[in-house]
Amino acid sequence: MPFLEREDARIHYEVHGEGFPVLLLASGGMRSSIPYWGKAPWDAIRRLSEHYQVIAMDQRNAGQSTAPITDADGWQTYTADQVALLDHLGVERFHAVGMCIGGSYIMALADAVPQRLASGVMLQPIGCADNHQTFLDMFDDWAAEKRPEQPAVSDAVWTGFRDAMFGSTDLLFNKAEADIARCRIPLLVLMGNDIYHPEFTSRRIAELAPNATLVEQWKEPEHIGAADAAIREFLAGNS
Repeated sequence: MPFLEREDARIHYEVHGEGFPVLLLASGGMRSSIPYWGKAPWDAIRRLSEHYQVIAMDQRNAGQSTAPITDADGWQTYTADQVALLDHLGVERFHAVGMCIGGSYIMALADAVPQRLASGVMLQPIGCADNHQTFLDMFDDWAAEKRPEQPAVSDAVWTGFRDAMFGSTDLLFNKAEADIARCRIPLLVLMGNDIYHPEFTSRRIAELAPNATLVEQWKEPEHIGAADAAIREFLAGNS
């Protein structure tokens, strides 16, 4: 079972298939981890590993990955883990496919390593749209599970971490509309339609990002085949 050891973190990952690398960033919010792909309407591991080198990971303190909680933690901490994993595997150029919180992770990678990110597929990205408390509550539920594992972490550090992740009211929490408008990475956005993944967010990303395409219907059984074909065509066209 492979792990990336970096600083005090231990990041669990899996590699499936061969070909152009695709980094997978799973759903689950703060619990973003590999098993969530098997629960998704479109399982990226199963559908892409025949033609791509698929790199799936458990984000820190999710799944089998562990790390200390510190007062420096925030979106940039996760981006650093993701880039470190790519470096560890010798990956230069890659696609990123992210569901839920994975959409925000993709936008952070587009800002941090734009020369390496070939394209991004965002499946029902999270966003701030009259649902702010929902995400604060989600963080608190996760933190309640993790606090016994990290008894030395103070309440102030937990609160600071929550604010760093979801204290902002920017569109993607970690990126504002102006940031998205500056993104030149090709994006395929598969629309969300619930409180965690607002339709507004998906539509706004597609409006703002100059190289973004929106897929409105994809999760239902009658649409999943067409969505799968659209994702494959998009990735192939940007490899």
